[in-house]
Amino acid sequence: MLHGQAADPAVRMKIMLGDGRTVLGDIDVTLLNSVAPLTVANFLRYANRGAYNNTVFHRSVPGFIIQTGGFILSGNDFTTKVPQDPPVRNEYNLSNLRGTVAMAKLGSNPNSATNEFFFNLADNSSNLNIQNGGFTVFGRVANASSQAVIDRIASAPVPTVFNSPWDAMPLFNYRGGTPGAANIIIISAITALDPIAPPAISPDGVVFASNFGGGAKAAAGSYIEIYGSGLSAATRGWTDADFLGSVAPITLESVQVTVGGIRAFVNYVSPAQVNVQVPEGVTAGDAVPVVLSYNGIATAAANIAIREYAGGLLAPPSFKVGDIQYVAALHSATGKFVSGGNIPNVDTAPAVPGETLLFYGLGFGPITPNFPPLGGRKATGLTMVTNPVTFKFGDSEAKVTYAGMAPTFIGLYQFNVEVPANAANGDQPLTVIQGGEPIAQKLVINVKAGQ
Repeated sequence: MLHGQAADPAVRMKIMLGDGRTVLGDIDVTLLNSVAPLTVANFLRYANRGAYNNTVFHRSVPGFIIQTGGFILSGNDFTTKVPQDPPVRNEYNLSNLRGTVAMAKLGSNPNSATNEFFFNLADNSSNLNIQNGGFTVFGRVANASSQAVIDRIASAPVPTVFNSPWDAMPLFNYRGGTPGAANIIIISAITALDPIAPPAISPDGVVFASNFGGGAKAAAGSYIEIYGSGLSAATRGWTDADFLGSVAPITLESVQVTVGGIRAFVNYVSPAQVNVQVPEGVTAGDAVPVVLSYNGIATAAANIAIREYAGGLLAPPSFKVGDIQYVAALHSATGKFVSGGNIPNVDTAPAVPGETLLFYGLGFGPITPNFPPLGGRKATGLTMVTNPVTFKFGDSEAKVTYAGMAPTFIGLYQFNVEVPANAANGDQPLTVIQGGEPIAQKLVINVKAGQ
């Protein structure tokens, strides 16, 4: 039995073709008892008595929804209606995003939902959140494999060979003629799973980008990493297809993040880590709240300090040798990393006095001109940080010939720096100062001097 409970329960829907020979996979769904208790209880009543067994997916609208729960397949007949309980009161609370499950209802009555439900194939919030009192989201797809099954159903052709309400029925492997059970997609059974935990951010789980020093401070335009559990079912970074014109996504695989109440740009998602770019306009403070939402379920707030500038240079863990953290600087002439030969898998190529090196960073604050803005857009043209940055190789100050955004990148700063003529030989501490204060990283660079 699939019992209703105070925690959010989970169910597994076994998806097959109607002839029982082909299994398409399982759809695991977390039922959101905490936000739609009446609707979850209604769904479980149907599921507990087997009312959803052999129900057909009778409606598929590409890029919108797939719908089921209304009709039972028996042999090749799919017209038998699922016996209906009294309607359930509308409980619209969560947005109709991709990967959520919501109740279908009559167009003129917000409290008319009974047995039919649908899976959102896309972000339908601008439509379904405002129609007819809002459509009640009562579940969310629990993992990437389940979403893949949904997308497979949605990819089935809709040849319109039946009359309404079956005129948008998806048919699998349909080649023409009269469709049969082998073409019809069904839920063969629904079984209970252990409850799936909601997304959660780990203690001290929000940090500045680890390849740029990590730490507990960030600035507008810099990237932060969020660590936790249940943060996403998918694992991927943003692609050009996720951009809205030239603007980076604020939703990726149903994951959204706010920093100080402002939507961040979602760069990467996975079950245990999400990376976002801090938007502009966040008020500086020591404990700015960061909230992640996955499929409309929000975490408790975690905090990070936000400053006008909180710079860090590219210096990944792979460039740390023992207790020494080397900076990942590039020779402008060759594109090779600077190295004295002791960084694993990096060729020996020390810095030479008089040459220009390229350093890359995050969090160095406002730029001029501020267009495109720091947040969510690729940099174009030449810019300049409004608060100057100085570099010192040991005791020798270097000449900075460019300090602005790296063209074509989002939020990445570039510094073109001439190695001082009087730089000392060997490993040298690299000191980077902005606003009269050195950045938090303790960095080293190798110089070949006096030759």
